[in-house]
Amino acid sequence: MTTSPPSQCPFHADEPPPLSVLHAPGVWPPGPAVGMTGWGALRRMSRDLLATVAEWQQAFGDVVYLRIWPEHQLVVSDPRLVRELLVNRHDALIRWERGMRVFAEVHGHSVLIAEGGAWKDKRHTLQPGFSRASVQAFVPTMVAAAGAAFALWPRNDDAWPIESAITSLAMDVILRMMFSSEIGSDARLAEQAAHTLIVSTYEGLYWPMSSPRWVPWKRATRRAQAMLDGLIDRHLQTRLRLARNAWPDDLLSRLLTLHLSDPAAWPLQAVHDECMTTFLAGHDTSAATLTWWAWCMAANPTAQAAARAEVQRVLQGAEPDADTLTSLPYLTQTLQETLRLYPSVPVLSSRRSTQPITLGGWQLPARTMFMVPVQLMHHDPRWFPEPQVFRPERFSPDAPKLPRGAYMPFGAGPRVCLGQHLAMTELTLIAAMLLQRFALGVPAGMTAPRPVLNVSLRPEAPLRLRLEPIAR
Repeated sequence: MTTSPPSQCPFHADEPPPLSVLHAPGVWPPGPAVGMTGWGALRRMSRDLLATVAEWQQAFGDVVYLRIWPEHQLVVSDPRLVRELLVNRHDALIRWERGMRVFAEVHGHSVLIAEGGAWKDKRHTLQPGFSRASVQAFVPTMVAAAGAAFALWPRNDDAWPIESAITSLAMDVILRMMFSSEIGSDARLAEQAAHTLIVSTYEGLYWPMSSPRWVPWKRATRRAQAMLDGLIDRHLQTRLRLARNAWPDDLLSRLLTLHLSDPAAWPLQAVHDECMTTFLAGHDTSAATLTWWAWCMAANPTAQAAARAEVQRVLQGAEPDADTLTSLPYLTQTLQETLRLYPSVPVLSSRRSTQPITLGGWQLPARTMFMVPVQLMHHDPRWFPEPQVFRPERFSPDAPKLPRGAYMPFGAGPRVCLGQHLAMTELTLIAAMLLQRFALGVPAGMTAPRPVLNVSLRPEAPLRLRLEPIAR
């Protein structure tokens, strides 16, 4: 069996070489007994994926084999092997085809779904619009959305529905960045439609086969899709009716400029699909992270006080801008620690090898599937002592160096999240502005929320926290 050559990438030249081959071809790593088809394991994973893979890691190690007919799948949770897979072997991988078909029902053929040359072309074209410099242009938009939202929050509330409020704010931010449109009366409908699509997409991943959209039990999904398709198309057609010199500088204008310059490569449907992906992924992951950050602040008042003191010292009561973001290192550490404890995407999309590869001493045939449980690595006590403790200092400049791959809230390799700079900018701005205005507390009698996975990680029950005013 042939193996892929080692990477010559200069950015990873300091990494140790892969382990020498220890196992003969056809020998698989250890794993649980899953029966004849393995579909029972699939049901168990659908009920609680994160707990299930954590149990398997404890029993079988950092590379666990699952035979879920017709697939051979490995769960890989060793940071070095994960980087070997996602960075050095990325050209031998594609995403799980059926999973992408499920996502494509919602996202069309956006950069999230595309593979091969189509993905490279889309990614190369879109990348400049999500660079640090390009993202800075949206800072005033984010600040305006957050300021408008916080003005409507109560000054005091013993059990404020903060998850719902943050989700609405994140949706307002993405609507303003995409369409230069403030949140309107249909925002709650859009929020509900997005939630319906996200949940139905996740549930569809755990069925051996997908049922068509026209079946009666998918009526709610069809309505949610139609609602969001209509929202995007209305904005798209309204923009096209404007004179070019009247277009605002937002994400839609940037996409439509691509369409006008190369309509064959960027037809209007491609513009629509990128809008859908940006809308769903852009608001849901930010809302999930800010929800968990709010919980971490409420449950850790010392860290909250330190972050607020830094914000007050740096901003002096003013609104944040692009220049102040790098002046809030401790606040950034609280967000990084939140993303460690509660990564918004705790399991990356499964990959499939398109050719034989060697990974960690295992010689693996083409078509092997790989699952990367990010949260499992983030909670590993080998890399993060007392992993369940909220400790922002883990990310301070003088903290012990982490193994590469142990912390990857936005993924790794060429498929790393396109919007990571946009996300961190939004998270930091909103967190700073919230701390300027409110103190967060845990309502009396409340226990820690249980995380559940529906594509992104959310509290099992909608999160409510105590709000108290802060004098600015």
